[in-house]
Amino acid sequence: MDNYIFSFPESWQFNLGSTIDDAVKLFSRNNREILSAIKSVIIDSIKGINWLLTMIPWFILVLIIAYLGYRISKKVYVGLMFGAMLIFIGSSGLWTHMIATLSIVIASVTLSLAIGFPLGIFIAMSKRAEKVIRPILDLMQTMPTFVYLVPAVILFSTGSTPALLATTIYSVVPMVRMTSHGIMHVDPEVKEAAIAFGSTRMQALVKVQIPQAIPTIMTGVNQTIMMAMSMVVTCALIGAEGLGLEILLATNRVEMGKALLPGVAIVMVAIILDRLTQGLIKNSEVIE
Repeated sequence: MDNYIFSFPESWQFNLGSTIDDAVKLFSRNNREILSAIKSVIIDSIKGINWLLTMIPWFILVLIIAYLGYRISKKVYVGLMFGAMLIFIGSSGLWTHMIATLSIVIASVTLSLAIGFPLGIFIAMSKRAEKVIRPILDLMQTMPTFVYLVPAVILFSTGSTPALLATTIYSVVPMVRMTSHGIMHVDPEVKEAAIAFGSTRMQALVKVQIPQAIPTIMTGVNQTIMMAMSMVVTCALIGAEGLGLEILLATNRVEMGKALLPGVAIVMVAIILDRLTQGLIKNSEVIE
């Protein structure tokens, strides 16, 4: 009797996890050719970005980032600080790993923007779509990041492909939310004025609502980049190369110094990306 009071009845329990696993594995077997094609496209995209970044001489890349830092912030010391950060990463022997990390981050952020921007517009324009999609976004945002890794590995094995897809799923949410929020909260009088002067609903969206929402949309871009960067170490667990893998290997070997340097490098890259996008947000607000 005590077992029924203090322990949940075994007869009420069900094993839904195994059912989901079997369904994912079955889908993987039945769609192997399509999944292989998707994997090839993703790998080629990441390799293309990596090749493009490696073709830029290191000192040119340092100068470009330093100039962008100065140009956006209007402060010389910011540009010098960004340049010094990149030089520190290169001096630590982590330049190649940084490029590998940036390749995955750029690819995942690009995919997140390509999905999140139109989806955010769709939610903003349709109340019915908002009611359906917002709970899904809540689920995606609150779900532990490790959960994304398992189906990605089952479908695409280990490597850059599941890392990119898991990062995209995790980082696409703020882009969708901020895009829809920005468009929905444009001053109604501005939209009504555009329609009163003969604009169609689509023209009002493209010429009025989206330009007015640019600062909010850029905030979504910033948050998407930051969330993609936060997945760097997690994705190393499934074979993603870059700074995260260096931290994982050093942690497994209990080498604190070797884990610290790539960790600092990730922070520096995140700071640079964050400050650059924050500067673009401020500039877009000034233009508006």
